[in-house]
Amino acid sequence: MTAFPLQILLGVYLGLVTGIVPALVAWVLGFTFKYFTNVSIPGFGVVVLALAIAGVNGGLLALNDRAIVGGANGVAVLVAIVVVLMLSMYAHAKGDQMGAATPKRLTLKKLADRTLSADVVDLVGGRGEVSLQITGEVGDMEGYPPLPGELRRAIREASIALPADLPISELEHRAEDRLRSEFDLADASVRIDERGHATVAAAPPTAGLSKRVPAGERAVSVTTMVPTGTAAGDEVTIRTGDATYEGTVVSVRPATAGGDATPAVTDGGTEAEAPSTPAAKTAAGGRDRVTVAVSREAAGALLEREVTGLTVRSRGERREFELLALLRRSGKRLRRVTVREGGALDGHGLGEVGVHSEYGVVVLAARGDDGWTLVPGSKYAPAAGQELFVVGTPADLDAFAEVAA
Repeated sequence: MTAFPLQILLGVYLGLVTGIVPALVAWVLGFTFKYFTNVSIPGFGVVVLALAIAGVNGGLLALNDRAIVGGANGVAVLVAIVVVLMLSMYAHAKGDQMGAATPKRLTLKKLADRTLSADVVDLVGGRGEVSLQITGEVGDMEGYPPLPGELRRAIREASIALPADLPISELEHRAEDRLRSEFDLADASVRIDERGHATVAAAPPTAGLSKRVPAGERAVSVTTMVPTGTAAGDEVTIRTGDATYEGTVVSVRPATAGGDATPAVTDGGTEAEAPSTPAAKTAAGGRDRVTVAVSREAAGALLEREVTGLTVRSRGERREFELLALLRRSGKRLRRVTVREGGALDGHGLGEVGVHSEYGVVVLAARGDDGWTLVPGSKYAPAAGQELFVVGTPADLDAFAEVAA
């Protein structure tokens, strides 16, 4: 008879070899039953089936078979049975656990969602944050001009802090929005790995000022006394000697000493305009140059008259930002989706589709060619091309967007 230690090793080897398929079957059974029926299969039944598949004399009955227990390799067979039993029990437990944790509405987007590694998360104010590290050179985007060197370096050195409890796909979208807003980029692409390392490609600003001027209006630069803190988007009243004009600030920059650009001499001896001062995000106060979007008539008048003063008009409290903050603290988000042609919502009522009962979202407003509809009822039937403003959890919004947009 083979030595006892060798019998143990032989049994472990046989158990591992023959237990792979039974363990796989146990995992599939545990996962399938838990996922579709929310019922766990008794572990004993799964183990008996696994040992039977392993071909050991009908499963656990081998423990009472004298021909096996008393044979030359009886110890090895018993050890193999125990190994198969342990593998099957472990696989069944993992399958049952994964079946309970897997979302019932499984989409390709959810399968692709990844999260950051826990060791790159910093606790700030009781919540997790991650500071993205832009690695490598900032690339250029196909179809756009290359980035200027200074802008490329500024993006490379940018510090982007984001909540760490979001999927990586959502972090990428937020980082792209942050870069587009901070550097006024035409477009940006960000890819983040589990370690918080970001690879960035960006397109330089194109027609930066014209993008911010509303249709039908004109941008005029005036030099006057400007209140400290004036920024793009502020609504102002411009005074001349005999009239006042209303407009919206589109950019702020400090004025030069004489109000005009200072000429500079190039290497060839010809005069050229000195480099312009970079645009400031807010006015420092005092005599500054401000670019304001006004009507066509006001633009002509301001070019002919001397500006004597500028005041910033109050727009009141922005309660909409408080609403969005409350939604975020409750785990909800606001998203705009466009109804696609031939989709489940095209021509069907919101109640018929079960927008709230089936998808767990609420439609706050709808916008189409005929204007806005606030809090549409269950009988409201949106048409293709309409925009819906929907509130719900990120997961519910993703599921709803796949049907609507």
